[in-house]
Amino acid sequence: MMDELWTDITALFSMANFMVLLRVVIVLAVGWVIGRLAGLVVGRVMRSRGQHRAQLTRRMVRYLVLGATLVAAFSLFGIDVGVLLGAAGIVTVAIGFAAQSSASNAISGFFLLGERAFEVGDIITVGETTGEVLSVDLLSVKLRTFDNLFVRVPNELMLKVELRNLSRFPIRRLDLLLTVAYADDFERVRGILRAVAVDNRYVLDEPKPIIVFTGFGDNGYTVQYSVWVARQHFLEVKASLHAEVVGALQQAKIVIPRPRRHVELSSGAQPLLVRLAPEPAADAPQDT
Repeated sequence: MMDELWTDITALFSMANFMVLLRVVIVLAVGWVIGRLAGLVVGRVMRSRGQHRAQLTRRMVRYLVLGATLVAAFSLFGIDVGVLLGAAGIVTVAIGFAAQSSASNAISGFFLLGERAFEVGDIITVGETTGEVLSVDLLSVKLRTFDNLFVRVPNELMLKVELRNLSRFPIRRLDLLLTVAYADDFERVRGILRAVAVDNRYVLDEPKPIIVFTGFGDNGYTVQYSVWVARQHFLEVKASLHAEVVGALQQAKIVIPRPRRHVELSSGAQPLLVRLAPEPAADAPQDT
């Protein structure tokens, strides 16, 4: 038995088989190099159409070249590629039934590639998740949230839910809704809010701030205050503008009213004991 095993090993490493094996190794090495180079070249050509499109195209080209290299290697070994592909087709069908979601994600990846709704580096919101796009792969999109978490979103989900691209345009609008006491003049309030916008260095002069009377509330009239800022300063202005508005209104003795309720009793009800609380000072902080 040992003699037969030694004979088989000797035949395997015979000069003829060694040359075949050497050619296979050379073909695989050359194919790997060509796949890498082709992917890089195609990626650079496609970069002008978007980084995420360049990533996907580069990987597709690399995989195609590697697939052709494997076919050539099998042919050198004398393996019938047609039979191998037939067997692979049967296996693919079997795997397809068990991996329908993966196939759906792959197809969705091509739709995302053609739609170009976002690029690598954009800030997007998908469902309840907001983060920076790290990569757009064949099956999923990788995000990094503002609290430095890694999130993987399947491509199929990207097509089903609402997607917001927060980086698509160079400027964004920040909206604040205010409630002002009925006793305070709206034009005076408008002038104060305009001054706040002028004093904030990140608020743009054009488009101009929007200050409109939006309706009547239970405790005062409501005002929409909207300013435009560059997208890179949006979070900073959002954090500071609320405090600036409250400070300016308090300094001008403009009251931001607290919630109040008016209660009426029927004529047959028993009287209630009512205690009147003093009105808060105009410059005291008010709950909104």
